[in-house]
Amino acid sequence: MKAKNFLKAAGTLLAAGVLSASLFAQSTSAQPTAAARYDNQIQTAVAKKLTAKKQFQNVTSSVENGVVTLTGTVDLYQSKLDAAKLARKAGKVQSVRDLIIVAGPTVPDQQLANKLGEKVTYVRNGYDIAFDYFALSVKDGVVTVEGEDRTGLGRDEALADIDNMPGVKDVINNINVEPVSMFDDGIRLRTARVIYGDPVLSKYAIDPAKPIRIIVVNGHVTLYGVVDSKMDKTVAGLRAGQVPGAFGVDNKLVVRGNPADQPGM
Repeated sequence: MKAKNFLKAAGTLLAAGVLSASLFAQSTSAQPTAAARYDNQIQTAVAKKLTAKKQFQNVTSSVENGVVTLTGTVDLYQSKLDAAKLARKAGKVQSVRDLIIVAGPTVPDQQLANKLGEKVTYVRNGYDIAFDYFALSVKDGVVTVEGEDRTGLGRDEALADIDNMPGVKDVINNINVEPVSMFDDGIRLRTARVIYGDPVLSKYAIDPAKPIRIIVVNGHVTLYGVVDSKMDKTVAGLRAGQVPGAFGVDNKLVVRGNPADQPGM
């Protein structure tokens, strides 16, 4: 008898618990999340910003739980980035999903790589350009850019040129900004002096956009660029190896005209 009463009581409690959980679920589902409360406000703000710019005339937006999704087409990859940046500026936005397609002109990969190569080679002109290095490849309009940059300024300028080039569909940025180091700065300057002070190598200082590039990270020196002969490459490596404080030298200079080499910019 006691067992029967216990089971009956347990069943009653279970039913009450199920009913309570059901009512709680219904009440919470009926209430929008804190982010979702602003969806209409966000949608209005984003749509207004997009319609105000001619380059976004084929871009549409939707908002769910504060997340803005952008779809449609633009002519330049930079416009795709700008649309996402614009959407993020709308108040209460949690994040942006940029699904915009770059539908501008299709440029053959090799032709696009050549144009971008020229741009990136001459991206900066100054006394410290020898301390940056960039290299890129193109596959189906997707540009992969790699390199090392001492300050981040060269990286930003290179990416700006790439993003605004017709034919670029997407960009993969693998450029590293080197750590701030007075020790490395000293090695950079000493390496530059011994390389450009050598009578065999001084000619590479004539064109300020095509020097022997000297990359230093944590005391390790890497040389990039294009030289005229195997002897020039060897001499550069030897001179860099004589710099006090350098832990080692990786000579990645390539000889002009060698089809096996892939020169950087």
